[in-house]
Amino acid sequence: MNRLKGKVVYLTGASRGIGRATALLLAEHGARLAICGRDTTALTDVKNGIESAEAPSPFVMSFDLSIEKDTLRFYREAKKVHGPPDILINNAGFNPRKALIRDVATEEFDRIIAVNLRAPFILMREAAPDMTERKSGHIVNVLSSVCHFDIVLMGAYTAAKKGLEGLTDVFRKEVRAQGVRVSSIYPGGTDSNFRPENRPLYMRPESVAQAIVTTLTLPEDLVVHHFTFRPMVEDNF
Repeated sequence: MNRLKGKVVYLTGASRGIGRATALLLAEHGARLAICGRDTTALTDVKNGIESAEAPSPFVMSFDLSIEKDTLRFYREAKKVHGPPDILINNAGFNPRKALIRDVATEEFDRIIAVNLRAPFILMREAAPDMTERKSGHIVNVLSSVCHFDIVLMGAYTAAKKGLEGLTDVFRKEVRAQGVRVSSIYPGGTDSNFRPENRPLYMRPESVAQAIVTTLTLPEDLVVHHFTFRPMVEDNF
């Protein structure tokens, strides 16, 4: 049985990498997608891929997740088109460069926090009443293996992802009694556009997408709380 067919899925960061691969895989399962990202051209390519899979036409919006009003508009406009989400995947990530904490400007720090922590918070807050009212739903927050160990030159990004980890754990407790599932995903090194250089020994975005979709399709009597997976070549913890 295809448990994702017809399900409404809101997915951030869908224009490339893990998000793109996840969107296309969900389309193969027949999900009704609302996707967003910053790159309009790349999003159009993903939209075409979704429609080529004969999935329902997706709601698509290009914007910057660091802008609160646009993040809210994405949720509310997607809801008008597809209805409230059965599944929310907070996938978008932002880390513009590696830098010592002393070299990170406040504006840069604020943007890293806004995309990686505040935007998922806003979308979870919006989804909470819709999901708890129906007593069903699944939220997947894509974190990072940086939550498990500390990497020099990634201080702001690590702070944002660890903040989202804590927020996710508390949110899980808040909505569990109302039948809402909340999962934290911790991918290790992935050969995606998130990194400037190719890393062929790292995980493929399609492999990470498969892990995310597997989390969504497990038997009803269990839910993933924390799911860490890494490429075989990573051995730093």
